[in-house]
Amino acid sequence: MTATTPASADSQSLAAPLTIAGRTVDSRLFVGTGKYASYELMQRALEASGCRVVTVAVRRERLVNEKGESLLEFIDTDKYTILPNTAGCFTAEDAVRVARLGRELLSQIDNPGQDWVKLEVLGDKRTLLPDPVGTVEATKQLVDDGFKVLVYSSDDPIVARRLKDLGAASVMPAGSPIGSGRGVVNQANIVLCLEALKENDPDYPVIVDAGVGSASDVSVAMELGADGVLLNTAIAHAKDPVLMAHAMRMALDAGYLSYRGGRIEKKLYATASSPFEGAISYIPGE
Repeated sequence: MTATTPASADSQSLAAPLTIAGRTVDSRLFVGTGKYASYELMQRALEASGCRVVTVAVRRERLVNEKGESLLEFIDTDKYTILPNTAGCFTAEDAVRVARLGRELLSQIDNPGQDWVKLEVLGDKRTLLPDPVGTVEATKQLVDDGFKVLVYSSDDPIVARRLKDLGAASVMPAGSPIGSGRGVVNQANIVLCLEALKENDPDYPVIVDAGVGSASDVSVAMELGADGVLLNTAIAHAKDPVLMAHAMRMALDAGYLSYRGGRIEKKLYATASSPFEGAISYIPGE
């Protein structure tokens, strides 16, 4: 049974708007459109998440379900920017072809992000981790072809910097394998990626992509300094996708504010909240 989304679901995000690929959006949560039980459920979950950018796999067979319903009929392009992705591509050549197909498809509808693409060039079917060589090759081709490339990358800071240098609009390091629900496994590497990508360019947008399982994973990514989080399975396969989408929305705000609030230093021993000096002593019997 799906719970009712809290009444505050329509409240504005507490996180500042994010400018990426020349477009400013008022949500830093990017949400996928796959794996839902129905398009209606997807539509409700997107609304609860507060997201303004949604990813769509552009292979033609994925855009129409067994009922003959088109996915695009359930996405309000006045509200959402569609970010087509090259999901399922294992070579640079295939990814470039699918990206161009997506641009052609979205040119037929009113979508401000029709020159955007979320690039995925996967290394193998077991881990679905990115192929660094193929990713670099495809990024170069797509940037040269006029695309604003948001690129799914490993958490290797050297590869991340190479992709930025090629002109990627955003580098999106993986928290953990797609759909694994393991969260941000290697936090140190995400921090290294952030340092490499933001050196001399603090406004460069870095989005943690893949592996989210719960709301706390979103907060962790934002507390590390990420500019946003992209997820799909954690909402679509939750027992209550609409309620989970709302939780992810709140978690992103919490992590965003926590990072900017500045956490206290970690220490081995306790530090008293109140000073011992000047404390009133109590002696039994007096």
